[in-house]
Amino acid sequence: MIQSPAIAIMQGRLSPPFEGRFQAFPASSWREEFFRAREAELAGIEWIFEVPHADDNPMASDTGLDEMRRLIAETGVAVRSICADYYMDAPLVKDGVPVSASIAHLKWLMSRAAQLNITYIILPCVDQSSLRSEQDRRALQSVLSDLLPVAESMHVELHLETDLPPTIFSQLLAHHNHPNLRANYDIGNSASLGFDPAEEMTLLAPWLGSVHVKDRLAGGGTVPLGRGAADFPTCFRQIRQAGFNRWFVLQVARGPSGEEVSLARANRNFVVEQWNNLILQDAD
Repeated sequence: MIQSPAIAIMQGRLSPPFEGRFQAFPASSWREEFFRAREAELAGIEWIFEVPHADDNPMASDTGLDEMRRLIAETGVAVRSICADYYMDAPLVKDGVPVSASIAHLKWLMSRAAQLNITYIILPCVDQSSLRSEQDRRALQSVLSDLLPVAESMHVELHLETDLPPTIFSQLLAHHNHPNLRANYDIGNSASLGFDPAEEMTLLAPWLGSVHVKDRLAGGGTVPLGRGAADFPTCFRQIRQAGFNRWFVLQVARGPSGEEVSLARANRNFVVEQWNNLILQDAD
């Protein structure tokens, strides 16, 4: 019997766009998303922590963490990871210099994550927080040298999501070669950037820690799964060969408001079918 992979979803994708933003912490509906995730047969929610509504985020208070624990227990929907979009607006590195306030904030967020037994925090180094220069990358290395002992003591992994070419990204990871530093692989972003999935996964496999499932046009935006440049059969084969055995996180294109649950279920089924077909092919 084939055991389907666990599928989670990026927070906010089970609600209409909050305040008109494509990806955001849904301050008015985060509780309801636990029940919608269960309805969509999803195993978990990847939590968003960002600058807008940071004080309203339940991660920021003990009573909020207690309420999250209650909803996790009631619905069976786990929270195992955080997408820390906060550090896109308050980057850890700016103009090649570490930003002490953001570093201190991340240490605080790790302490909050540890209280909820979060496995990893994703640090987006893309768009306005992209590592645009060698000075930025060296500064991030210095920041990680400070952060990784803290992460290890709290049993929280830090996952880097970057737009760096795979050779440079793997060198950054290898510089530390620390068990609490991993790579986030975003299938759609890599396809949009024109990276070859076989080459990329060969280089990143030793540090692969998390996967975002998305499809994008080559050099363009997010589109429904299977309608963009992502080569899902190759990507999933490479991910499987890398020994990945964690949950996949849906970060897919939005559909009509009010149809979030049905779309999430359809996207979940897309991933399960791709993965199971791969296992059946390998069994032949």
